[in-house]
Amino acid sequence: MSYAQHKQLSGNRTVAIVVVALIHALLGYAIVTGLAYNVIKKAAEDLKTFDVEEEPPPPEEPPPPPPDQPETPPQVVAPPPLVRTNIAPPPIVQTVREAPPPVITPTAPPAPPAPPAPPPPAIVTKAQSARGDLQSLFSGDDYPADAQRNDEQGTVGVSLNIGTDGRVSGCSVTSSSGSRSLDNATCRILRSRARFTPAKGSNGQPMPDTYTKRITWRLEG
Repeated sequence: MSYAQHKQLSGNRTVAIVVVALIHALLGYAIVTGLAYNVIKKAAEDLKTFDVEEEPPPPEEPPPPPPDQPETPPQVVAPPPLVRTNIAPPPIVQTVREAPPPVITPTAPPAPPAPPAPPPPAIVTKAQSARGDLQSLFSGDDYPADAQRNDEQGTVGVSLNIGTDGRVSGCSVTSSSGSRSLDNATCRILRSRARFTPAKGSNGQPMPDTYTKRITWRLEG
């Protein structure tokens, strides 16, 4: 086959393809156009047969209730019952405290005993009355008035405590005369009037001492 024949066949094929495409396009257009026409026709028929319904008038409002009629109270709805659940209390945990250890206080050792006191010096010279016999210190003016009225008389035994200054620091009745007035008067006069030379010890220093005496009370007739 020559080049001219080959070129002629290719051009005829191209023309055939274009013609076939045009035919298909026309057929598709015809189909689409027919379908669209049928749809438009159907819609027009539907529009012709559409019935327009009028809306019904609104319902009339009910008349208001009379003013004197009490309104019905709303129904009281009881609340649901409460359900109580008993919850057990938490267990009590007791903690035992340990006793603190005893406090041991060291005790001080006992003090050594004090050395014995030296014995007092022995009395070398006893106490002596500085004014002679103690009976001379009493006179008729010293007689108690109540003892005179009761005619009381007798002898009083006394024990005198003599201090280092020679004064009577104490007096006690060792034997009573039977008259309390005479006993008391005896110690009172001796405390105020009696003076002594104090006793002396072996060290030459004055020392306390005791002195005993009997004083006689007698009414003059």
